[in-house]
Amino acid sequence: MSDVESGRGSKTSKWSMVGKDPYAMPIEQIDLSHPGIWRANEFLPFMERLRSEEPVHYCPESAVGPYWSVMKYKDIMEVDTSPHIYSSEPTIGIVDSFEEFTLPAFISMDPPKHDEQRRAVQDVVAPANLKNLEGLIRQRVCTILDGLPIDETFDWVEHVSIELTTQMLATLFDFPFEDRSKLTFWSDAATAIPGGGVVSNQAERWGALQECFAYFIRLWNERVNEKPGNDLISMLAHGEATRDMPQEEYLGNIILLIVGGNDTTRNSISGGVLALSENPVEYDKLRADPSLIRNMVSEIIRWQTPLAHMRRTALVDTELGGKKIKAGEKVVMWYVSGNRDEESIERANEFLIDRTNARQHLSFGFGLHRCMGNRLAEMQLTIVWEEIMKRFHKVEVVAEPERVYSSFVKGYMSLPVKLQPLD
Repeated sequence: MSDVESGRGSKTSKWSMVGKDPYAMPIEQIDLSHPGIWRANEFLPFMERLRSEEPVHYCPESAVGPYWSVMKYKDIMEVDTSPHIYSSEPTIGIVDSFEEFTLPAFISMDPPKHDEQRRAVQDVVAPANLKNLEGLIRQRVCTILDGLPIDETFDWVEHVSIELTTQMLATLFDFPFEDRSKLTFWSDAATAIPGGGVVSNQAERWGALQECFAYFIRLWNERVNEKPGNDLISMLAHGEATRDMPQEEYLGNIILLIVGGNDTTRNSISGGVLALSENPVEYDKLRADPSLIRNMVSEIIRWQTPLAHMRRTALVDTELGGKKIKAGEKVVMWYVSGNRDEESIERANEFLIDRTNARQHLSFGFGLHRCMGNRLAEMQLTIVWEEIMKRFHKVEVVAEPERVYSSFVKGYMSLPVKLQPLD
């Protein structure tokens, strides 16, 4: 998608919803897939109308073709926990393919292959390994926070969110630490819309991914000839279900693990700072009772919903919310909408750090595709906020964030902040 299509040029895409009144258009014209309303932070009113008037909504025309939107918590749960009706194949993205870039990964597979490949790598986030990682994460968080300037504006995304998650990814892959910034770039390139700020065109995007593939093929070739280790590459190279996988499946799973380990935590670290800055009463609650941090972390992940949607494909003709869905049609679960559904979550449009049952959100998905690294993400965020509260009275957002140009990754390119020290 070009700069013109993204709204940066002289005219916007014909598909853009930016600046439009969701209640002044025919409901079938509402298209949540176009990235413009996500970067402009204008998506919530569109979702509110659909939840209220047509919670299972068909969009007949869009830049990504026709698709169904599932807006309410209970309907999303039904889709997410019914893989025999709603398949993850061929892809979990709303776009069928990125031209020449389509690689298989277990997130886009159904059982039994999904289960076999996921099982090969899930030990990296098993409780015993998380316990081993906790001290390392805290040490890194302390080093990052202690190096930040006081009473001076800087970009929280660059200096904290990206730095911490990239260090963590390097550890999980046993990736050369001096090259860790490549992981962030490859993750962003993998999910980027060309022209949206990360890569200019498909050729640039493909070039970045080819560099990634070459690097990880070299690491596989090294690890497969070594004793099995505790890192993700070694687990794939030696796992019974994965050691003989085709190269494109290995690379597809690598991209999945990079993006999965990057986006959720990174954008929730940034989103938490923004949420507290916008809700000073909640910040006061946190200062008065830091024991709320663990609960607050779940509320941050709900509030942020770092991946806005997941897509399924109907395997059979079926019915959902009174609507007839045909086999082969795209069905998009808007997690960010389900997380604001007042019928299932009390006071869903409020950010409440002491919310009861705060973990009952949709941000990690449900069923067999529930986020493998959810406990690791929660642990990283918990440690970040424990250490922030030991050092700073406030992380103050001093300007509007720049949001990602995407209807899939709900995140931030930059977040200007100032730190206020403890008295």
